[in-house]
Amino acid sequence: MVSSTAVTTKVASGSPYQLETSQVSKASSALLRHIKSKQLDKEKSATKKTLIGDNDDSDDETPLNNEAIWLVVTTKKHVVDKNRLKPGKIRIPHSLNDSPNLSVCLITADPQRAVKNIVADPSFPQHLTSRIDKVIGYSKLKARYQSFESRRQLLSEHDVFLADDRIIMRLINTLGKVFYKSSKRPIPVQLAEVKKVDGKRLKKDQKPKSKEEDSTFATPAIVAKEIEKALNSAPVQLAPATTAAIRIGSSKLTSEQLAENVEAVVKGLTDRFISKGWRNVKAIHIKGANTMSMPIWLANELWVEDGDVIEDAAEDDAKALEGGKNKKRKQIAEDEKPLEGNKKAKKPKAADEDDDAAARKEKLQKQKAKALEDGNAKTTEPATKAGKKKRQSTS
Repeated sequence: MVSSTAVTTKVASGSPYQLETSQVSKASSALLRHIKSKQLDKEKSATKKTLIGDNDDSDDETPLNNEAIWLVVTTKKHVVDKNRLKPGKIRIPHSLNDSPNLSVCLITADPQRAVKNIVADPSFPQHLTSRIDKVIGYSKLKARYQSFESRRQLLSEHDVFLADDRIIMRLINTLGKVFYKSSKRPIPVQLAEVKKVDGKRLKKDQKPKSKEEDSTFATPAIVAKEIEKALNSAPVQLAPATTAAIRIGSSKLTSEQLAENVEAVVKGLTDRFISKGWRNVKAIHIKGANTMSMPIWLANELWVEDGDVIEDAAEDDAKALEGGKNKKRKQIAEDEKPLEGNKKAKKPKAADEDDDAAARKEKLQKQKAKALEDGNAKTTEPATKAGKKKRQSTS
């Protein structure tokens, strides 16, 4: 019988590293209840409604009613060795970008006119066309947005930024820290036409090297599919650390929807992004933007490989501790030896020691007597000289 407070349970079959569905559901429900209770308190205490939000026409889209929910994964070792500025993607069943008023900026490889024609094509889905507010080529982006203020304005004008994966790494220097220190890093999408030979994709060394051949774009249907896939995914931004945070939902979702997103993101992380998979996961929590973290999974062991654990470590530690104590005692004993010698010197003296003491005492008495004689002689001499001077003056 598993305790209701357990966060990790052993499974009878399959991998021992699995999420407990009931624990995820309980944590999701409790977190959503807490967030909504805080939102109600804010609404009651507020004197007027919030004017800034994703959708000014709907109160459900304001930041007050649409708080982000994050999945926080703690690992035993670093997730990656270096900072990955190119975000990854994990498909989730309930999209974070389902608002009809979502503003999307699409950054493409040159020429941008080809992508504008694809978006305006009648076969391109209308629900995507209405949300893509801006299509800009890389050369125009680099020339037009050089100042810090212009980049910050661009960042505030759109909710999601998608970028052609052929230029995604060049955007790091072009957009700078304004974008890459925010949560709106451009998400890569596959806009280029995929070259295939005998039904298989070409390898990197087989791809065309000229810009003219490599600047071809896919059909409207494929481009729409790639954009839809990016919008229905949770972006994953990894750094060389033992903690990663991924946005998995908002307070608008139900507890069942949030739990399904949690399971999808955890599976994607352990399968594709975290080295050693579940073996490297230490803890998994979910939290709101301004709430404490709620645990949904905790590891039973703190090591990744069995080789990281020293056999009989407890015995070795006990021996080392005992050895340290013995060494400390030995050092203390050596330090106290001179003190013990002094104490022994105070014991009853032998005959030769008594003779030496008597000789030293007699010598000291002679020195004292001589010093007294010298002192008396010096004091009497000035007195006689003063008497002579006095007699000479009176005569």
